[in-house]
Amino acid sequence: MQIPLRQAASYLNVPERTIRRWITSRGLPVHRVDERLYCNAIELWEWALENGVPASKSLFDKAKRTTPVLPALSQLIRGGGVHRDVGGDSKSDVLREVVGVLALPPEVDAEFLVTVLEAREAMGSTGIGDGIAIPHVRNPILLHVVEPFVSLCLLRHPVDFGAIDDKPVHALFALVSPSVPVHLRILAQLGFVLRDPELRRLLRARAPTESILARIAAVERGAQGEPTREVSEPG
Repeated sequence: MQIPLRQAASYLNVPERTIRRWITSRGLPVHRVDERLYCNAIELWEWALENGVPASKSLFDKAKRTTPVLPALSQLIRGGGVHRDVGGDSKSDVLREVVGVLALPPEVDAEFLVTVLEAREAMGSTGIGDGIAIPHVRNPILLHVVEPFVSLCLLRHPVDFGAIDDKPVHALFALVSPSVPVHLRILAQLGFVLRDPELRRLLRARAPTESILARIAAVERGAQGEPTREVSEPG
């Protein structure tokens, strides 16, 4: 879906001239149609997430309408699992450990996948701030899987990822998708729920798995117009 630059600016709450400056200075993705520049909703949401730029919920809603219907994010994480005490003393070590816990098809070359992840990080950190990283934001992991999944890895101790806010990463989400549209839709869902302060608190606290998944589901219900409610952690 094509979005004029003026509308893109309104979604990010900045002047249009700032959007035009970001195209050249920060790599904001655009497309040229009949000598005019447009943004794509899902690409704009992805760029905003990766660069720590606040975006309106209306942009998220538009992004959702451009991609396939998928299971709820909480269900995708159940499929990929919540993995605790993931080791590693450096970014490379952590990425290797993360690949090791992913439920990958047997034909996948794990060493090659680690190399691809490291190359992506060399282009720019996937740490989105507040101790959270989403590896491979710009280049989705596309594998021969029947269903997409998301794996949440809670690290044994925080590791420097060169994130946009310079905070070390303690929680990492790995996305595995069968197609680019599916990857982008999952990324949009993930970026939306991670705006929730209570979810971020639960991730920092390494809360019980059911508390984390229940909070994600509650935020998703709120995005669909249903009221969210606080989730109490079991005593």
